[in-house]
Amino acid sequence: PPASQNNEQGSTLRDLLTTTAGKLRLGSTDAGIAFAPVYSTGTASGKSGRTMPNILDDIIASVVENKIPPNRAPKINVKSEIKEEPKDDRKCIQDDCSKLYSDIQYSWICDKHVLWLRDHKNINNWKLFKECWKQGRPVLVSGMHKKMNFSLWKAESISLDFGNQQADILNCKDSIISNTNVKEFWDGFEDVSKRQKIKNGETALLKLKDWPSGEDFKAMMPARYEDLLKSLPLPEYCSPEGKLNLASHLPGFFVRPDLGPRLCSAYGVAATKDHDIGTTNLHIEVSDVVNILVYVGIAKGNGVLSKSGVLKKFEEEDLDDLLRKRLKDSSELPGALWHIYAGKDADKIREFLQKIAKEQGLEVLPEHDPIRDQSWYVNKRLRQRLLEEYGVKTCTVIQFLGDAIILPAGALHQV
Repeated sequence: PPASQNNEQGSTLRDLLTTTAGKLRLGSTDAGIAFAPVYSTGTASGKSGRTMPNILDDIIASVVENKIPPNRAPKINVKSEIKEEPKDDRKCIQDDCSKLYSDIQYSWICDKHVLWLRDHKNINNWKLFKECWKQGRPVLVSGMHKKMNFSLWKAESISLDFGNQQADILNCKDSIISNTNVKEFWDGFEDVSKRQKIKNGETALLKLKDWPSGEDFKAMMPARYEDLLKSLPLPEYCSPEGKLNLASHLPGFFVRPDLGPRLCSAYGVAATKDHDIGTTNLHIEVSDVVNILVYVGIAKGNGVLSKSGVLKKFEEEDLDDLLRKRLKDSSELPGALWHIYAGKDADKIREFLQKIAKEQGLEVLPEHDPIRDQSWYVNKRLRQRLLEEYGVKTCTVIQFLGDAIILPAGALHQV
């Protein structure tokens, strides 16, 4: 490269990777190579060895050995706040960071496992979020609906605009998927009498899964797409243009995760006889996720629990005191019940579910993974057994209207 490039450190991940890749010692002097293919350590004929260098390792080695002289600090664009960070992140979490972040309205819920940011408008939220995110903990941000155009997200509004579309609708009770008119789903969203019935006359619990999603969302619902983007919590991390949203800034030669957005809409269980089923079974997401509850419908019709009945169902859960207090606040509208588990507990949960399957006489095939297959909703009785037999505690969170739940990749959850 020109001499001027040798004296300047790339300021972004993209610059770092692209400017360094061409310098790797791959036995080629072809200046036209933009980025070399990835080769990994492997074995052949019983002998272990590296046939080609590991690209990321060599990039790091090249940067450390050749790009940053020992007498000069790198000019990577890292903000000075790092100097102000506490030396012990875990101690900061346990001590509530009350002195460091006195200007941020926050609380801890679920035995200090979940950070609750109570003022979505505070521009300093990301500083405390950063400390929590290092620990792989979920985060709740409330009040996002106050930034949104609420009329766009009403069930009747979406039905009016897109009722003629066809989409896959999931029956959550028996996991049967059918392709049908979207209007049928929305007609029954708040009017139970218009919902489908299953064999024994019960009201079907339906979910319009991931419709629309990704580029389809942006193309079909441009106004809603823009409304969502301007209302995202912690834009430094969650916005596609956020300076700390690494996935959005990866070079083009990386395979990116599906960043959405996607619209997930489901009936509540309040109108069903079986309250031990969920609209999202226990599973793991492969990337970090932010889920905003943009609308809560109030179902009407025979067999539907009253508002006090719904609140009573929530109160029967193993809830944090702060969540119980929120339930009593008439200005808050609860809409979804989440059970969240840390990624480190995945193997224990997997073993537990296989054990339960055998107890119930179900066939347990070695190639089947109960978490990957999303075949289980862990009810209250099973959650108690999971705690008693495996020591795995459930983190129970109620998502109210306008709440954004941010989950790190690898966290297990059901809704």
